[in-house]
Amino acid sequence: MPKKTIAVLATLDTKGAEAHFLRKQLKELGSKALVVDMGVLGEPAARADVSRKEVARAGGTPLAQLAANPTREAAAPVMSAGATKILLKRIAAGKVHGVIGLGGLQGTAACTAVMRALPYGVPKVMVSTVASGDTSAYVGVSDITMMFSVGDILGLNAFMRKVLANAAGAAHGMAQVKVALAATKRKKGAKPLIGMSNLGVLTQGTLLAQELFAKRGYEVIVFHAVGTGGRAMERMMRQGIIGAVFDYAMGEISDALFKGLRAGDADRMTVAGELGLPQVLCPGGAEHLGILVSTPHALPDRWKDHRHVWHNPVVLAPRLNADELKSVAQEAGRRLASTKGNAVLMIPKLGTGSYAKPGGPLNDPAGDAVFFAELKASTPSTIEIVERDLHAEDPAFVTEAVDRLIGLIEKR
Repeated sequence: MPKKTIAVLATLDTKGAEAHFLRKQLKELGSKALVVDMGVLGEPAARADVSRKEVARAGGTPLAQLAANPTREAAAPVMSAGATKILLKRIAAGKVHGVIGLGGLQGTAACTAVMRALPYGVPKVMVSTVASGDTSAYVGVSDITMMFSVGDILGLNAFMRKVLANAAGAAHGMAQVKVALAATKRKKGAKPLIGMSNLGVLTQGTLLAQELFAKRGYEVIVFHAVGTGGRAMERMMRQGIIGAVFDYAMGEISDALFKGLRAGDADRMTVAGELGLPQVLCPGGAEHLGILVSTPHALPDRWKDHRHVWHNPVVLAPRLNADELKSVAQEAGRRLASTKGNAVLMIPKLGTGSYAKPGGPLNDPAGDAVFFAELKASTPSTIEIVERDLHAEDPAFVTEAVDRLIGLIEKR
């Protein structure tokens, strides 16, 4: 088996010994290290395969300029951008097969900025002093493995050698895996991977959809539409991993407008249209928000005049009123402006999820009618609109949504 190359990202002035140890461990395992120096000041304490000068130059600023008036705020983005550019080129050429990063607060931020820009599927192991806390800012929606160093990464000792050896073993092992993550083939007759958004109020419909797609020979990757889910789904679209979309949940748009915990970013619900991917959309879960409270079952004043249900003791789900839902519909229409066809919006007139269906705690036919009317008015004419007197999890509704998406895929 050909040797795999694992990039090691570190500031070699402070973590040279650790980087050198990783080089030796990877060699013993049968891999090759590519040590990338992310430092700016101080003398490197180990040999770099990619020097800090090369990294800074690739990042757009000469190292001498960064060192003349050194600040972390100025240097870190340059070094991260440079390392990203270098690694992306080598990964595309098949010359780098995994990445290990070493860092404290600053190093973790710099290394994971590089890792987040790399393709899904490339092994990414971040050995970090801060990996035992909230790592969401470092991981984002990437497939980074965060590994807590326990002790500070400042010198070798019996414990740190074991931690680093484990990191080397993890990256080496991941790089040996033969399962490939290939981009969707967009040729006639090929079956793309389908991305599907989901919320708890749609889970039964999602399970049925997965079953129906599988019977037709399609695989589905489901994303929990709580902000990170939507971002990850759309990033996979851009990387060519996902080739068709059942966007079943629209709650990320509602929460973006009203500061809920499921808020999507500015790109949410725009990417499939920009790329021209086949998509079926449904306003699932858009009638309510997800609001995190600090005290269990403590209803905030802001939502006391709204119908509500507790999703769990600290997540409130207030139903939006008619005017608020109109704004959600308008925002959805604005985001779909780039969709020039190859798309269907399905409207479940009896409710957008288990909370909103007949008998559900947030059922409100009058509010739904206002929402759906505005949604139809705001949706671009390039998108086919289908209304059904069913709720979003009704098997007939889900079956038609699946059939329509497969129809869009197979007409290409």
